[in-house]
Amino acid sequence: MVLGIVALTATAVYGQGRARGPQGPPDITGKWTGTWTSFNPAQPTAQPRELCKKLDAAVVKNGDTWTATFEGDCGRPYTYKISLEGRLVGGVVMFKGTVDLGAQDGGVFDWVGRGTNGEFIGFYTSAYSTGFFNLTRVKQAGTIQRTPVSRPT
Repeated sequence: MVLGIVALTATAVYGQGRARGPQGPPDITGKWTGTWTSFNPAQPTAQPRELCKKLDAAVVKNGDTWTATFEGDCGRPYTYKISLEGRLVGGVVMFKGTVDLGAQDGGVFDWVGRGTNGEFIGFYTSAYSTGFFNLTRVKQAGTIQRTPVSRPT
């Protein structure tokens, strides 16, 4: 009986691996929405300094590089274009980037993160600020189903 259970378990596990097959890269292109926040890592129990009410991103892929355009409002509206150097690792796109947002917006920022089919998250740091963002894919509005009209010939 025990041998039968072991054989059945091995067959089920082996069968699951074959049926699934290799996974393709996630599609992180499209529209994303969420929030970003900044914090002081030297004070882990302190509340975040900022939790901005809006962060939207549009991600496009050009070859092996993804470009994200971030727009939002945190005291004032902003728009940033950031090139992401992405690489496929397992079932996610791991990315990193450096961008100079100018003196008014905190200078040079480095950031790392990952994108999956349903989540786009990242961590950033600069000489003056540290934080993270967490985005989810924007839900597509329902499409209208059109019925073809037959025309007389």
